[in-house]
Amino acid sequence: MEVAGAVDSHFVGEDIGKLCDMEEPLEIPIINDLTMVLGSISQSKETGVVVDFTDPSTVYDNVKQATAFGMRSVVYVPRIKLDSVGALSAFCDKASMGCLIAPTLSIGSILLQQAAITASFHYNNAEIVESKANPIDFPSMDAIQISKNLSNLGQIYNREDISTDVVARGQVIGEDGVRVHSMVLPGLPSSTTVYFSGPGEVYSIKHDITDVQSLMPGLLLAIRKVIRLKNLVYGLEKFLGDWLSSNQEDVIARKVQGKFAQCFQPQRKILLPVGPFWRCCKLYCWD
Repeated sequence: MEVAGAVDSHFVGEDIGKLCDMEEPLEIPIINDLTMVLGSISQSKETGVVVDFTDPSTVYDNVKQATAFGMRSVVYVPRIKLDSVGALSAFCDKASMGCLIAPTLSIGSILLQQAAITASFHYNNAEIVESKANPIDFPSMDAIQISKNLSNLGQIYNREDISTDVVARGQVIGEDGVRVHSMVLPGLPSSTTVYFSGPGEVYSIKHDITDVQSLMPGLLLAIRKVIRLKNLVYGLEKFLGDWLSSNQEDVIARKVQGKFAQCFQPQRKILLPVGPFWRCCKLYCWD
């Protein structure tokens, strides 16, 4: 697996290897022309994957263009609308081309969500507490996804004050009473804790993200899996069981410097945009 091209509206013309502070340049300039990059890759490589970190408004067109050049897509755009997912699913079915949309690439976040679903069948009270350094996206997509996962399971949570409108009690997300409390705490890691309680006990599940490197194992897994798809799959958890039960390759994420994080494995290389341009860069890889 290696980088085949990069598209971004920033750093146009710069070598992506130099920008990532690699020992040698990759001789791959950043280009602000999606069609040009796709055309170049499709002529030189048999199997291509587009990794899209852009914006919900551009995802549909990006996937369509990738499909036109015979490439599959991995999309990490957390706030993509479900109607866009539905439209993309219909398009991918018709084109028989794989696409993986991942609301999260963090394996720890997925495991927390799965554990919360299991716990929900045993407790009558459930609340989510999260902390972020940046208040822009509150409640976070992780909190929203957990709340949705806990809804429609035949359980009504927090019955004693389910109808209260006291602001300090947090925001109810979903129809079954799950409350979300969002805190802005600069200096602390991005954190999500789900609390359950029953007679005489409290059960809590916590997940912290201390570095963007946490997304790299999930991203590499998504790239490997999407190659074999001929339709759209929503959620990386569909593949997590097989991945955990297999012999895993060593995945080491290192050197988070500048505007990109680098992740190295034997014979594998991929670049992940971070920082202020996290959502406006697209990287093209093949395996």
